[in-house]
Amino acid sequence: MFPEYRDLISRLKNEDEHFARAFERHNELDQQIKNMEAGLVPADGLTIEHLKKEKLQLKDSIYQILRKTSND
Repeated sequence: MFPEYRDLISRLKNEDEHFARAFERHNELDQQIKNMEAGLVPADGLTIEHLKKEKLQLKDSIYQILRKTSND
């Protein structure tokens, strides 16, 4: 996710607790969704859709933080 910000992501994960939590939650959701879609974890389409929306909101939030921080 966002390879152009790889160095900044590494720095923020260590320096910004809010960013680190959002990034970790995004990764957790990504894995959870993959497991559900693969049938490893039982889930209905509505649950998967809800998790995908949460993941997308986190991705947007992470991107906004990255853009703001890179412009400082």
